[in-house]
Amino acid sequence: MAGTADKVTEVFDFDREIDRRGTDSAKWDRYAGRDILPMWVADTDFAVHPAIPDAIRQRAGHPVFGYTQIPPRLIDLLVARMRERYAWEIEPDWLVFLPGIVGALHLACRAVGRAGDPVLLPAVVYQPFAKAPGFADRVNQPLPMTTRDGRLLIDFDALERLAPRPGQLLLFCNPHNPGGAVYREAELARLAEFAERRDLVVCSDEIHCDLLLEPGLRHIPIASLDADIARRSITLMAPSKTFNLAGLGCAFAIVPDADLRRRMKTNPYIVPHVNIMGLAAATAAYQFADDWNRQQCAYLAANRDYLVAEINRIPGLRLDPIEATYLAWIDVSALGLDDPPRFFEDAGVGLSPGREFGDTDFMRLNFGCPRSRVEEAARRIRAAIEALD
Repeated sequence: MAGTADKVTEVFDFDREIDRRGTDSAKWDRYAGRDILPMWVADTDFAVHPAIPDAIRQRAGHPVFGYTQIPPRLIDLLVARMRERYAWEIEPDWLVFLPGIVGALHLACRAVGRAGDPVLLPAVVYQPFAKAPGFADRVNQPLPMTTRDGRLLIDFDALERLAPRPGQLLLFCNPHNPGGAVYREAELARLAEFAERRDLVVCSDEIHCDLLLEPGLRHIPIASLDADIARRSITLMAPSKTFNLAGLGCAFAIVPDADLRRRMKTNPYIVPHVNIMGLAAATAAYQFADDWNRQQCAYLAANRDYLVAEINRIPGLRLDPIEATYLAWIDVSALGLDDPPRFFEDAGVGLSPGREFGDTDFMRLNFGCPRSRVEEAARRIRAAIEALD
């Protein structure tokens, strides 16, 4: 424990190695029985804040697990969080609770536009973005991306050359996955002005909003800019990445417009309600775990700094700065590999293939783990690439 006489702050141990084998972990079981470090899917290997399992144990102590409603305390916490962090005044009834962000992307594609419509989405982005339009009888219209000062962003000049039909959907991701760019206020304002001028609805995935690593940056929900963009927006957030709760299935959309919100409401016969334990965990996380996350972000920033330095010392690799998330987007194109995922697995490091995100020249590495594993991954990658010579 450390702190002042007035306030004691618990110090959390992110160096702790936790054995997740045998827990039905999707991340770890992929490589069961093989000497491959699992650094692919986006969950972390950190122990959660102790208030979270305490809340789950308390709820599990009651012997009935029937249908449940959203805890009023959770609603109050989220309304206050938007006000305190973003000066964004939201109404409680704007909140639509969902079991996950991926399902919310699919719901948004069904809620906006009509069959056959294009859905605008970044050309390089988290893979469920590209799958959602097709399942809603829509078609993908990829938005060109550009790298500016090491930041992977939507190419706003290319965006202006598009002529979407009024009423279409634009899927957005901020902070961006992959690449970790945090959009600045001027960039968000430009996107909002485009959406307003073209009469588009913006569905903004902001699940990584609490994982900013670069000092001085701040997350700005695009819907918080003004009333016009708010009324044409669906903002998606969740405690899952921030507090390592992905397996508990709890997320929410903030939808100010009543008609759009009605269309985003889930059909209980298709999309289930958030489960009891997910709600208990989310409430505890938002109430008690922000200091835990501040320490996590500091730890992740140190991992990021180490990894950027090490990867850029390895011939044939390039890693641009990472402003947010715990996901490194590594350019492997100079290696000329026939099968990059297999190469890195043979090296003993399991990464996410760039092709899943829209760019075969890259691999994504999850550094949300103890530093010792990041160091070992860098060592294995260097050894494998040096052996190519």
